[in-house]
Amino acid sequence: MSIVKSKIRTIPDYPKPGILFRDITSLLLDPEGLALTIGTFVNRYQGKGITKVAGIEARGFLTGAPLAFQLGVGFIPIRKKGKLPAETVSEEYDLEYGKDVIEIHKDAVQPGDKILIMDDLIATGGTMIAAVKLLRKLGAEIYEAGVIIDLPDLGGGAKLKNELEVPVFAICEFEGH
Repeated sequence: MSIVKSKIRTIPDYPKPGILFRDITSLLLDPEGLALTIGTFVNRYQGKGITKVAGIEARGFLTGAPLAFQLGVGFIPIRKKGKLPAETVSEEYDLEYGKDVIEIHKDAVQPGDKILIMDDLIATGGTMIAAVKLLRKLGAEIYEAGVIIDLPDLGGGAKLKNELEVPVFAICEFEGH
């Protein structure tokens, strides 16, 4: 997957000094890179019995929705608090400086649904862990967490696997943060 990795640009000192921001917009702009990314996920998840794909706002929508379409299943948007119009279920999680809340519609998941969770990247894992807990509240089985990028030095993927027993698939990894 070196082609996908080569199309992701790194922006130093964004959003604050010392951070190396892995920007997937350069990958999305490239037709070959985008096709290879979505195709990799489709090949991995086709025929696995997944009933819905859940995408975490906002970058998880960019891979999650086209993947759900290709798999012929529904898409669940996981949004920040206050963005969904119908009755919701929420999960609070810790940020570096404070807390945040994500929500889904209460009727988005049926007990026994086999869900794939998608995002662009996993770093510390806070948002992804909250998404797993949120979906499990409604009786979903989490098949896997799929991301374009894993930052293994920050430990989020390991937390998902070890603490929540959710496998993580990443197309590529970057060292550091």
